[in-house]
Amino acid sequence: MKFHIVSDSSCDLGRKDAERLGVTMVSFYAALEDEVYYREERDIATHRFYEMMAERPGIFPKTSMPTMDDYLEAFRPLAEQGLPILCICLNARFSGSFQSALNAAEELREELPHSRVEVLDSTLATVLQGLFVEEAAALRDAGFTLEEAVERLRPLPATGRIFFTTNDLEYLRHGGRIGRAAAATGALLKVKPLIGYQDAGLVSDGIAQGRRKSLAKVRELFFRYLKREEINLDQYRLATGFGLDREEHEGFSQMVYEGLLELGHDRSDVKKPYQIGVTIGVHTGPTPIGVGLLRRADTGR
Repeated sequence: MKFHIVSDSSCDLGRKDAERLGVTMVSFYAALEDEVYYREERDIATHRFYEMMAERPGIFPKTSMPTMDDYLEAFRPLAEQGLPILCICLNARFSGSFQSALNAAEELREELPHSRVEVLDSTLATVLQGLFVEEAAALRDAGFTLEEAVERLRPLPATGRIFFTTNDLEYLRHGGRIGRAAAATGALLKVKPLIGYQDAGLVSDGIAQGRRKSLAKVRELFFRYLKREEINLDQYRLATGFGLDREEHEGFSQMVYEGLLELGHDRSDVKKPYQIGVTIGVHTGPTPIGVGLLRRADTGR
């Protein structure tokens, strides 16, 4: 292994998948009204935190970014082994996690002058950040050096796209994404927002009436995008993500999978569940569900 990968928990890989990939995960913090901050995927499982959100409607959770010391705790033992480190962080527009990692890397260089840490602002979030980390791990496992991997990773964030929906407009209102009047009207009409992620930010992809129609519309938008952009799926990683309801995710991911089969792509990887973390869930509530894709890296030498 020519370098080691560190990522913050907003990559939504979960503890087990991060360990499987050989990735060190630095936790965000999350709290409900009792002000006890849990380290995501360390002190509390993401699924359990979503259950707590569902059990306490009207109580809006808060998150806090990893600290410099959290990153130092992850970096130091790796640097002491002489391993170069690639640290991949949540979009810096959304959080100070990237700056915490930069500060930790600078502190580490003072402690261990020969340490090598490359900190990347992924400009991504949730499943896209996870796919980005998976691609970094694939490059590492293929024998690329830290410098070679970073060079091949840099173009990828611009290719990322997510299509998703959520069931509760109040979380979006509380987070300032929509106004109080819009939230009230939407709740009255049972309208669900269609939200996208592209070019390092959230975008509106429209609305749909009711949960079932919103999920069907997310699928439609995804396949329309594949056709319009003439996406070669062999060159892309795919993922579906959800919050609390695993059974609902199974139905949605199967629906996406069957659409891919119709196009001649047996991409069962799209059914692998990414549990969307609480760093996004504080804005969407416990009911986000969607699909995303990210281009694979050029592995030519």
